[in-house]
Amino acid sequence: MPVELELALRLLLAAGLGAIIGFQRQRSGKPAGLRTNVLIAVGAALFAITGEFSFSGGDPSRIAAGVVAGVGFLGAGAILHRHGGIEGLTTAATIWVVAAIGLASGAGLYIIAPVTTAITFIILLLPHKD
Repeated sequence: MPVELELALRLLLAAGLGAIIGFQRQRSGKPAGLRTNVLIAVGAALFAITGEFSFSGGDPSRIAAGVVAGVGFLGAGAILHRHGGIEGLTTAATIWVVAAIGLASGAGLYIIAPVTTAITFIILLLPHKD
C-alpha cells in the first residue's frame, strides 16, 4: 500500500473513532459534541503523522507531548465552577482521551486506538450522578 494512502487511512480512522465518542457526547447534550471530538482526533492524528514523517532526525514524542499539553488547556476551558460545584470534568477528560485516540491512530496503532475508543464509549454510557 502506498504510504500516502496508509496515512490517509490513519486520518480516516481517527475521524471515525472521534465520531463514535462525539456522537455519544452530542446525544447526551454535552458541549463538546460530534464535530469537536472529530476535529480533536483528526488534528492529533495529523500531528502524529507530521511528527513521524516530516522532520528527519526529529523526535515524534515531542509532538505527542505538545499535543497532550495543548489539549490539556483545551480541556481546562471546559471545566466550570457552577452552583457550588464543578462541571465539565468528564468533558475535559473526554477531550483528552480523544486526542490520545487520535495520536494512536496517527501513529498506526490500529488495535489500540479502537480498543481505547470502545473502553471510553462504555465508560461514558455508565450511569452517573447529576
